[in-house]
Amino acid sequence: MIFIKSLKKAFLFGLILACFLLPILVLAQSDDEIFKAEVIEILDTSKVNSEDGLEIIQQNILLKGLGGIWKDKEVIFYGIDDYSVISNNVYMVGDKVLVVASPGLEGEENYYITDYVRYPYMWWLVVLFLVAVIWVGRWKGLRSVLALLITFWIIIKFIVPRILAGANPIWVTVWGCLFILLVIIYLTEGFNLKSHLAVGSIFLSLVITGLLAGIFTDLIKLSGAYQEEIMFLVGFGYGSINFKGLLLAGILIGALGVLDDVVISQISAVKEIKIANDKLSAKEVYKKAMRIGVSHMGSMVNTLFMVYAGASLPLLLLFSLNSPPFLSFSDVINNQLIATEIVRSMVGAMGIILSIPISTFLASTLLKLKKSNN
Repeated sequence: MIFIKSLKKAFLFGLILACFLLPILVLAQSDDEIFKAEVIEILDTSKVNSEDGLEIIQQNILLKGLGGIWKDKEVIFYGIDDYSVISNNVYMVGDKVLVVASPGLEGEENYYITDYVRYPYMWWLVVLFLVAVIWVGRWKGLRSVLALLITFWIIIKFIVPRILAGANPIWVTVWGCLFILLVIIYLTEGFNLKSHLAVGSIFLSLVITGLLAGIFTDLIKLSGAYQEEIMFLVGFGYGSINFKGLLLAGILIGALGVLDDVVISQISAVKEIKIANDKLSAKEVYKKAMRIGVSHMGSMVNTLFMVYAGASLPLLLLFSLNSPPFLSFSDVINNQLIATEIVRSMVGAMGIILSIPISTFLASTLLKLKKSNN
């Protein structure tokens, strides 16, 4: 039995390691058009003023390729002659950058720096995150990491491709969320009654969230085509995507992660109350667990607001501009970009709040424990 458990742990750890190494190997593969390079010399620097009055620093830079067919090859980026620069990055000797090689009209090769190479340090952040989760959560932390990876895989390999292919975003996301839900709950909590109740509670809460999102996006007449990324999708030929459905899908995915935490906490609270006093009736257990849930709800609503406020800080800055199209409070909230964020946050919060009585009722009514449980 010990050998089998050790074998399972080793297999799980290997699977997690493989899931993290695969993206690294993919990123490490060289591309004939986009390659990594190092800044080895700043040849010239110039300051120009843009049409809106901003001062932009442009540079001619000598670069040395770092991989593939570009390894040790020296090329020059003529940034001073490039008037289509979007970012205003100022590079220094030793910086690692991404470079695009583009053929010119006469067959010559032109080179453009697109941005810094950032992902090596991001992988260090991922490693620190893994260490923290596994160190604190031990075996359960390891299973949580695996659930996270599978969730990411389902979104990238199942939900996103089917939406791009023209499928209904709502139905695709519902099925994707169901798969994610089963993975998260049963992998982290095990196959037991507590997990069954959690799956049922979260699914009911997601249905309510989806209905509320559909009703209010219709009433407020939100199109879903409000972000800059939408224009890129249209430009790439994906204008047939149901953007309103995409908005609803995003609300469901956003709510799913928080629902998992809230529902599991409530069912665990019910379980502990029943263990502490198995003579309590289902109604009494419900009342006691709801007191915990209400406290959790108070902190959760505040947390949700802070999360949305942090993510939408540029939108909050628009509130104080007092210039068109933001002359009054009604103008601000009537803007589709801001109205969408309000609907997203309010609907998501209502779904999460309603999950508390739903999960508490189901657990206090259906969760049966043996006296030997601890």
